[in-house]
Amino acid sequence: MKLLLQEIRRNPLLWLLVFVPIALAAEKLNHEAHTLHFVLSVLAILPLAVLLSHATESVAAKTGDSVGGLLNATLGNLTELVIAIAALQAGQYTLVKASVAGAIVTNSLFMLGASFLIGGLKYHVQEFNRVAARFQAGLLFLATVGLLIPSAVAARDSSGSNGSNQELSLALSFLLLLAYGLGLWFSLNTHRELFASSTEEHEATWPIGLALVTLAVVTILVAFVSEVFVGSVQYAATSFGMSPAFVGFIIVALVGAAAEMAAAFSGARKNRLDLSVGIALGSAAQIALFVAPVLVLLSYLIGPAPMDLNFWPGAVAMILFATLTASLVTTSGRSTWFVGVLAIMVYLIFATALYLLPPAGNK
Repeated sequence: MKLLLQEIRRNPLLWLLVFVPIALAAEKLNHEAHTLHFVLSVLAILPLAVLLSHATESVAAKTGDSVGGLLNATLGNLTELVIAIAALQAGQYTLVKASVAGAIVTNSLFMLGASFLIGGLKYHVQEFNRVAARFQAGLLFLATVGLLIPSAVAARDSSGSNGSNQELSLALSFLLLLAYGLGLWFSLNTHRELFASSTEEHEATWPIGLALVTLAVVTILVAFVSEVFVGSVQYAATSFGMSPAFVGFIIVALVGAAAEMAAAFSGARKNRLDLSVGIALGSAAQIALFVAPVLVLLSYLIGPAPMDLNFWPGAVAMILFATLTASLVTTSGRSTWFVGVLAIMVYLIFATALYLLPPAGNK
């Protein structure tokens, strides 16, 4: 506990933890102040993301960057999952699908590109495990195919057979979950030697016990604050003139990935690019192969109607190009700051297009 308090005193960003109880209390005391709730919830999530990053780095120092990246991606994606479940219960399927597509694109382009840029500004050239990056990119491409098929079928089928599309989405959800499970077995068991980090420096700043307790507590707090965020984001976005698709694709994705970004950027600054690449691509693949199928299955239990995997054409195109871009910039196993700039520019092109030309109608 003393180490945790020392870290809070040392890092000014962690002083924002005071906004966690303020955000939760404000939501209870003044339920209609949506814009205020939105600002407070964002300020509360940021320091929680830093704590989550610090604790995950300590765990990664014991488990290795492959497991550490998986752990951070999993815990970080809990935020996206909580936000999506809340929107799912409210029947806001456009927001759900936009947040899923946005998380995939944000992680594989913005998070990966910013990690390359941040690390490249400090180190002339950085290296990472090319095999691990190709593996994650391959999983992401598989998921992209799974998400593309229902949308392609829906675009071709002029009869509007929604039932068949839901059946296809349900079957594909099970296949994607199976692929994700087999991918974990491959990378963590049968061929784990292929995923060894190319850098061996590890800084176990916290004992493993403190790190795990911090991970658990912070994850719970992130879930509570995320509920406040979900309840206010749509109203706040309307006052700012943003569409539901833009809110889900950009804002929810960026805020939901704050914890993973903090860890990925910190790893890049310390020349631990395997951790950064593992978090960015691993999180994107996990969203596509695990979170999206789980949301389809949960829609049968908690949603007003079953949800399918039929995304609007622009989202499918962005996911596909994001996957191809991530594959291209990681193929050599080396990176520089300008490689990061290229990935970020692709992301900014998508964001600009979505803001100026939002999709017509709701899915």
